[in-house]
Amino acid sequence: MTDFVWGVATSAYQIEGAVTAGGRGRSTWDTFSATPGKTRSGETGAQACDHYHRYPEDVALMRELGVDSYRFSVAWPRIQPDGRTLNRAGLGFYDRLIDTLCAAGIAPMATLYHWDTPQAVEDEGGWLNRDTAARFADYAAVLAEAFADRVAMWVPLNEPAMITLLGYGLGQHAPGQALLFDALPTAHHQLLAHGLAVRALRAGGAGLIGTANNHTPVWAADDRPETLAAAAAYDALHNRLFADPILLGTSPAHLPGFEIPAEDLRIISEPIDFYGVNYYNPTRIGAPAEGNPLPFELGEIAEHPATLMGSPIVPDGLRELLVQLRESYGEALPPVYITENGASFAEDLIDGQVHDQPRIDFLSAHLDSLRAAIGAGVDVRGYYVWSLLDNFEWAEGYGQPFGLVHVDFATQRRTPKDSFHWLREHIAKQRG
Repeated sequence: MTDFVWGVATSAYQIEGAVTAGGRGRSTWDTFSATPGKTRSGETGAQACDHYHRYPEDVALMRELGVDSYRFSVAWPRIQPDGRTLNRAGLGFYDRLIDTLCAAGIAPMATLYHWDTPQAVEDEGGWLNRDTAARFADYAAVLAEAFADRVAMWVPLNEPAMITLLGYGLGQHAPGQALLFDALPTAHHQLLAHGLAVRALRAGGAGLIGTANNHTPVWAADDRPETLAAAAAYDALHNRLFADPILLGTSPAHLPGFEIPAEDLRIISEPIDFYGVNYYNPTRIGAPAEGNPLPFELGEIAEHPATLMGSPIVPDGLRELLVQLRESYGEALPPVYITENGASFAEDLIDGQVHDQPRIDFLSAHLDSLRAAIGAGVDVRGYYVWSLLDNFEWAEGYGQPFGLVHVDFATQRRTPKDSFHWLREHIAKQRG
């Protein structure tokens, strides 16, 4: 794995803070997290890790860790506070960050959108409005013009399925709409935004362009026909809703009534250079109980240990998923990067140290699974740990530490955990 890319990942709203600095506009997550009852303990990302001011220290940590690449997201409301007007001070922040990364020998992977829609765009319909796709393409063109000379890899949208499912379907994330299957137009419009952004980035001279989709192996709770049908419906909604249109140029099966027009599919299926996979856990699916408005029931995976967040720890699920992707998409699947993988655990800073052995075990086991997938013939080129820093974990607030680095949010002091030191040694060994 000497040519393998090792990286860490973060997102803007989860770490930057400084939500009014440098002309940044309001985002949907500013609004959502400030709404009582939407986040645990009423916490917001207003300060987060203060990465906006402390990015040199964070880049120094990455250099100490020895990673090849850093996956970060650009906050759309920093660049276009109202979704239209360019804010050059916002561009300036990312210009400084990218220059600092390049000087440290760390290749930037820029995600254009990690869930923080400008509130002004949401006020005009957000992802329910087809025009948002065109506005997103304009935003992508601005970033390509500014950064194509230095950003190595590009991801237009992170986990669009989660925006559709959690943001518009169930209302658990911003913008907090609970539309159930009436949220599906947001999938169509995000897919169109992806394709238009790929075109804009290519026209602007961008390098490698891909995506970052959250995928989960779907386990049917039993072999009854109704359960298998429920599992197929969930697989279509979580896994195939974005992969099929991007990779195959087709609308996913098992989603009655969701058909993307052929002219849009031609845009959505613009060729990409890599496919990003965010993996956390499998999902067990049963047939829906009476009264459930959804065509499936989420079940427990109690036979495996769980993270602090309650997610089952199933390292072999990563191998299973990658092999399934290769079998499903064949030659249409480009080289794969694991663009997120990580976990939260209960841990404490004691005498200046965080002994997070469970995270070391988690990473080690998932890397073993990744090697097995590569051995089975899946072309995987890199692995990004989620996350570099403990951060604002969306609706969970600050109670779910995912970082390789502990952050004291009262003082902003950074302390590398045992997992940080373990990963540094592991990367060094892999390079020989």
